[in-house]
Amino acid sequence: MPFDRSSGVLLHPTALPGPYGIGELGSHAERWVDFLAASGQRVWQLMPLGPTGYGDSPYQSFSSFAGNPYLISFERLIKAGWLLESDVEGVAFDDERVDYGHVITFKLDRLTRAAQRFSTQASDRAREEFADYCQRHAGWLDDYALFMAIKEEQGGRSWDGWPAPLRDRQPEALDEARKRLEDAVHRQRLWQFWFDQHWAQVHAHASANGVGIVGDLPIFVAYDSADTWANREQYHFDEKGVPTVVAGVPPDYFSETGQRWGNPLYRWRRMAEDGYSWWLDRIRSTLHFVDVMRIDHFRGFAAYWEIPASEPTAVKGRWVKGPGQAFFDAVHEELGELPIIAEDLGVITPDVEELRDTNSLPGMKVLQFAFAGGPEDLYLPHNYERNCVVYTGTHDNDTTNGWYAQAPDEERHFLRRYLARDDDNVAWELWRLASASVADTAVAPLQDLLGLGSEARMNTPGKAAGNWCWRFAWDDLPDWLAPKLHDMAELYGRVPGEGAVDTAYRQSVTESDVED
Repeated sequence: MPFDRSSGVLLHPTALPGPYGIGELGSHAERWVDFLAASGQRVWQLMPLGPTGYGDSPYQSFSSFAGNPYLISFERLIKAGWLLESDVEGVAFDDERVDYGHVITFKLDRLTRAAQRFSTQASDRAREEFADYCQRHAGWLDDYALFMAIKEEQGGRSWDGWPAPLRDRQPEALDEARKRLEDAVHRQRLWQFWFDQHWAQVHAHASANGVGIVGDLPIFVAYDSADTWANREQYHFDEKGVPTVVAGVPPDYFSETGQRWGNPLYRWRRMAEDGYSWWLDRIRSTLHFVDVMRIDHFRGFAAYWEIPASEPTAVKGRWVKGPGQAFFDAVHEELGELPIIAEDLGVITPDVEELRDTNSLPGMKVLQFAFAGGPEDLYLPHNYERNCVVYTGTHDNDTTNGWYAQAPDEERHFLRRYLARDDDNVAWELWRLASASVADTAVAPLQDLLGLGSEARMNTPGKAAGNWCWRFAWDDLPDWLAPKLHDMAELYGRVPGEGAVDTAYRQSVTESDVED
């Protein structure tokens, strides 16, 4: 799909400023949109919006359909009357980093108070709106709400450790759980209703200001999720719901043992039997929240690395053919041409390139990867095609300043030669390089535009703790930043148009379009 020539910023909502320890979907999110619009940026890219599980990672979510309740705006709940000012007073938080332990305890307590007030004080109209939401989204919401309620009752244990009747979804056990956990199930549904409302307001504000939102759709799901618990037959599990094989990538230059991600693998043939209906619903749901979706680990649709679950590393695995073009034919037949970015990083083989190009999907170029080879390196801008998205770095990279401080001398020398200038402001020089390139879309993490070092890194793959914590404050944005960004976007022809997706292709997927 052709994209307008545009540029934008990568920033997850958790990193937004605000008084409650983590970014929220309220006035600060809308102020961020205003900053992007004033800066001539037409893209806001973020990570998955789902409820976070292990390690607080947005890529380990309890559901592919649900929203993260920690992002619910307390500001909006107070305005609606579900929270009182006194409920949130007298609690101090770190303004620079997310302390998830503190934030989660605080948020869940206040969200529970808000749900109790809704139950006793909501008007007939509010109850009708909530009931309508639950009915329209019942296809995923019923399983998710029950899953989370049981998980809470079970002390947070993964579903494979639940009592067998609940683990195996025996109808009588589920009926009993629904009755026993009625209040908890209600809370989980209500929190999703509020998330949907609050995100819709932010999304509408972005659209009104010409800012398109690029979201993220990981190819794999978390094992401990409502997706796997409710759809066991679609994964390679044994009779107790334990994975027999898991996802990862093989050994390479960066790791002698590869990466064992541990995500369960799909039974693609079984999914094909019903026309990939779960995937179609997942795509519809994603496009309800965002304008463009980046498919993480796109190469897995061509072939994926299958690791026996008993193996501690990714060394003893094998390549298995993915669903390939048949999957995208089913998607196109049901949903038409879609605004998709293919994350085609890593070891990319001809079959992956063919699948990407057959479907006219823009791939990704990362400038931090461009200077270790030579003039033929595909990440160097003079080798780009227009239909791609160029990044200075991604959420998995160090910041550009952090990367450059540790880069080998030969890479630093090559970069200076390529830029024909010194390295006094390397992050902005790479942003200029990205903006000037032929790539239809250019994106930089906010940390690079602020010239921050490794202390502001969002994620270090393989690091078990301390990720996803970085936040910025409004005072961190200097007065010159918006004008400078706008000037560069204008200079390199990235201001005209309405954003990342050409208006002729912009999707209008609404709640009513989602098949539950």
